[in-house]
Amino acid sequence: MSHPARISIGAGAIAGAVAVALGAFGAHALRGMLDVAALATWHTAVDYQFWHALALVVTGLLLQRRDDRALAVAACAFALGIVLFCVSLYALALGAPRWVGAITPLGGVAFITGWLALALHARRL
Repeated sequence: MSHPARISIGAGAIAGAVAVALGAFGAHALRGMLDVAALATWHTAVDYQFWHALALVVTGLLLQRRDDRALAVAACAFALGIVLFCVSLYALALGAPRWVGAITPLGGVAFITGWLALALHARRL
């Protein structure tokens, strides 16, 4: 297995496990501590983290079959999106200053970049 494929699959697996843990934490430990809006923000972060963790795993599996720069860009973008988008939403849900919300769209751009890079890879097939 290539190094980029191993990293993508491993990062996706870890991000998926963390998403499940954070989802459970939000559903149980935070339910009485946060208001409805903050819990919705937390849930959005968990959803995006989980879906993009799966995208990382799939991208890694594709990298196993064909080493393509577009796939490497997609994997990096998905990972960066998880960090910027999801972590900023988790922080906001827990009461971080509002300026942290300025980071969230950067993560969204990273997610979009990842999906477009994946589409570029598909176009090249």
